[in-house]
Amino acid sequence: MKAAVVNDTNQPPQYLEFAEPQAQPGEVMVTVRSAALSQLVRAQASGKHYSSPKPPFVPGADGVGVLDNGERVYFAFPRNPVGAMAERVAVSADCVVAIPEGIDDLTAAAIANPGMSSWAALIERASFEPGEAVLINGATGASGRLAIQIARHLGAGRIVVTGRNPATESELLALGADRFIPLQQDEQALAAQLRAEIDTGIDIVLDYLWGPSAVAIMRAADSHAPGQAARRVRFVNLGSLGGASMDLPAGALRSSGLELLGSGLGSVSNAALVRCVGQLLQAVSTAGLQVATVARSLAQVSSAWVDDSPHERIVFIP
Repeated sequence: MKAAVVNDTNQPPQYLEFAEPQAQPGEVMVTVRSAALSQLVRAQASGKHYSSPKPPFVPGADGVGVLDNGERVYFAFPRNPVGAMAERVAVSADCVVAIPEGIDDLTAAAIANPGMSSWAALIERASFEPGEAVLINGATGASGRLAIQIARHLGAGRIVVTGRNPATESELLALGADRFIPLQQDEQALAAQLRAEIDTGIDIVLDYLWGPSAVAIMRAADSHAPGQAARRVRFVNLGSLGGASMDLPAGALRSSGLELLGSGLGSVSNAALVRCVGQLLQAVSTAGLQVATVARSLAQVSSAWVDDSPHERIVFIP
């Protein structure tokens, strides 16, 4: 069969022949109709993610396809070495979920991964309750923009967002954010704005960046009256676009109500992540969730791979 194939993690995948997998007990075969290119998939294909397989392999964490019985499904975590960017994949039976009518293949494929990140973080990791306030650190990309819409849909009482590009402020507010804090400003001014928002009340931080901006948020979470405990803040890391590591003083944890969590492969089971996608897909129409997409033939994978638009999700069609 034809597939995108990674033979060298330092190079984009190539459109080549690859052996078709065979279903093992507990698996189903899926004929792929679309598969999105996400930050996770890029990281895995470059060998820089903790879940990266060894070459040669086919990249792709999830997609949309058809079971042998004709049912259209979203699928995730196809068995290595054949990922979603192939004509056929073998997938665990508990990692497929039916797609509601009215959602096209491109939208389902494009919205699943970035939407699942915040949905799983809020529901599975942070135990979100309606009315709670959410701060989204790094809201200008596809995942962050969906996080705004999803937090609003789930009933967030207030949504504060940060971003490196102040030109996106009006767009993020239109999606449902209540306040935008630019990250590219004087360190003291940033700290003051973050502290003011946390003092007003932030219950959950969804962090797509890590690095310096995450440190700034954590250091701003230490306000409390003498002898009193600081407000509880569940800080959930989802990505590291701002840096893979940070210098965090131990006192920032001892003097605050911070609870540090992560949400991703391993902290949430594969089956639970797929269940979150099923809930997300059910909400697409009712919540009006949107994600910008651009379709590409899988045969164009090498050239499309280097197209790094942060606002459009590339979806490959075999």
